[in-house]
Amino acid sequence: MRQRREKLLEKLAPYEVDGMLTFSPENRRYMTGFSGSSGYVLITQDETLLLTDSRYKEQAVKEATESEVQMHDVNWMSSLREQVQRKQVRRLGFEPNSVTFHLHQELSKELPGVMLVPVDQMIDQVRMIKEPSEIEIMQVAAQIADAAFTHITEWIRIGVTERDIALELYVTMQKHGASGISFDTIVASGERSSMPHGVASDRIIQKGDFITLDFGALYKGYASDLTRTVLIGEASDRQREIYSIVYEAQGRALNAICAGMTGREADTVAREIIRIAGYGENFGHSLGHGLGLAVHEAPRLAQQSQDVLQEGMVVTVEPGVYLSGFGGVRVEDDIVVTKNGSYRLTQSTQELLVL
Repeated sequence: MRQRREKLLEKLAPYEVDGMLTFSPENRRYMTGFSGSSGYVLITQDETLLLTDSRYKEQAVKEATESEVQMHDVNWMSSLREQVQRKQVRRLGFEPNSVTFHLHQELSKELPGVMLVPVDQMIDQVRMIKEPSEIEIMQVAAQIADAAFTHITEWIRIGVTERDIALELYVTMQKHGASGISFDTIVASGERSSMPHGVASDRIIQKGDFITLDFGALYKGYASDLTRTVLIGEASDRQREIYSIVYEAQGRALNAICAGMTGREADTVAREIIRIAGYGENFGHSLGHGLGLAVHEAPRLAQQSQDVLQEGMVVTVEPGVYLSGFGGVRVEDDIVVTKNGSYRLTQSTQELLVL
């Protein structure tokens, strides 16, 4: 945790702040190790201070072992004021993406003489480069998702609903050690598979359906994110054509991604394959995103992204083709960026499975 604070302070140096305040659940956990649902963190040159309420007293002391832990008053703002005065903070950094206008007004009122300085995504930038211990945890989260995919391919049958599949994935991941799911599971079958975020419905699985499964496991706070598109029954020529295009696009991107490449460059590798095949307009979302304590975090792999990929980043690679009224295909893996390439955390087969 000390190294994380030092990296953060280095990034904060140009802002000349005396301290930084975060309310973000992910950043709170990253900076202290505390997994509770309530609390905020004040970071200064010599201390990381976690303030939470009495419900979490034992948990906070147990988890935030390298931080100063204090229980705040019922009026938590007064406790913050006391700590800001104790630390003689005159310029306080805050995260504008997680502080509402109302909260900003309250902070300005309760912290007289303190200048509030917006320092957007500073902790997020530190979080982008994963430590070996983080990658080890994410490997387990990926293994849980892989195990759930293996199980579901043996379990799916004609007549079950998309909701049935989502529930079975949830239960299976729990049995394999997940503490929860990374996001609402996407199960989109038949013509619904043309919806990239088609959350599971009551639609009944039928012969000839594409079924897009997009799900992930939470393990020790870290997320995995796996997408596979399978087929029930016999695949048509067009279904095989679309799948092969997405399969090739993802494979090319996985082979090309390495440290030093921009998010735009990575996105372009896959996008060009799909565009040349005649389906460029049918790939509307970005190629991928960072993954960690949040299922969507920096960096971005997108046409608008100038983020430079660095060794130790964990990102998703998920090209897709979606045809309204027909169906769609997406194949997604979680990868670790290395100096000369990348390697996959998720290991499920990328070949088309006809069940």
